[in-house]
Amino acid sequence: MSRLGGKGSRTLVVVLSVVVAGLLAGTGWLGHRVWQNDRDADDWAQARQSARQMGVNLLTLDSKTAQQDLDRIVSGSTGDLKDELSSQSKVFLDQLNKTKAQSTVTDVEAAVVSIDDDSAEVMVSLNGTVTNQKVKNGVTRAYRYLMQMTKVDDRWLVSQLEMVP
Repeated sequence: MSRLGGKGSRTLVVVLSVVVAGLLAGTGWLGHRVWQNDRDADDWAQARQSARQMGVNLLTLDSKTAQQDLDRIVSGSTGDLKDELSSQSKVFLDQLNKTKAQSTVTDVEAAVVSIDDDSAEVMVSLNGTVTNQKVKNGVTRAYRYLMQMTKVDDRWLVSQLEMVP
């Protein structure tokens, strides 16, 4: 008969303790990976949605709401781009009011090209129809933008904007 508390019992306790510690460590590591993947997926979706919205904002303009439209565009940007947009606002508003232009957007698509913790590159494709005093029925054109996004205080903002063919 074996004795409780013998050498075999101690070995079993040590082995079981190591197994439990390993299981706890593995569970912790897997939990961290799931949390990280969820966070990455959230960043991916937020960067994509912010770029998509900026594309819509860039081409949803109306001379009647020009200042609000411009404010939306500027609030979705950061850095040099924001400074440039702000400094050109008077010219933009004057031109929009002079032509009585209005534009609408359809068929908006966005895709993340690359992303890391605080920057992303997103391609946005959309169709815009512009009308004004001379072109009453409007002309629909396809637009594609490559947007460099920067994460600022948990918001994805456009830091560079490039029209691509």
